[in-house]
Amino acid sequence: MAKKRKKTEVKASKEVANCDQLPMAVEQQLSEREDIARLILNIRGMQVMVDRDLAVLYGVETKRLNEQVRRNIERFPERFRFQLTKEETDKLVAICDHLKPLKYSKVTPYVFTEQGISMLSTVLHNPTAIAVSIKIMDAFVSMRRFIATNAQLFQRLETIEYHQLEMKQHQEVTGQTY
Repeated sequence: MAKKRKKTEVKASKEVANCDQLPMAVEQQLSEREDIARLILNIRGMQVMVDRDLAVLYGVETKRLNEQVRRNIERFPERFRFQLTKEETDKLVAICDHLKPLKYSKVTPYVFTEQGISMLSTVLHNPTAIAVSIKIMDAFVSMRRFIATNAQLFQRLETIEYHQLEMKQHQEVTGQTY
């Protein structure tokens, strides 16, 4: 009986060791802000990340991540985390190859805003969660900085595009081509 218990304890500790190594591998794989920034999506006018992507980054199962959120639901108001509709999920699957498994899922995913992701590190009690949250926050800040820096350029492009459309309409009305 004691031998069986020792084998079980050894087996359990090996599994924990593998789980501890998984986040490090994921962290090394997605260590750059640009890699994390690719996982940030714009849904309902907000920058968000899908629960499955966050689970991979944090080195936990999606089910466990959402379980921790449900246990601490008072920390996650609707503006921090919301569930996608079936239509939103279908659009997401169409544009994101790595989310193809969602196409056949019965459950629609949750997405987390920047504040929700920040709150995740407080409910996921492991060192990896804190390190990954810092990298994700850096990616969000970097994206905001990029948008703010290039806002004037985006505006100019929009103006040029508008003028081109006006010119095209004018040419169609007058029958002139240049």
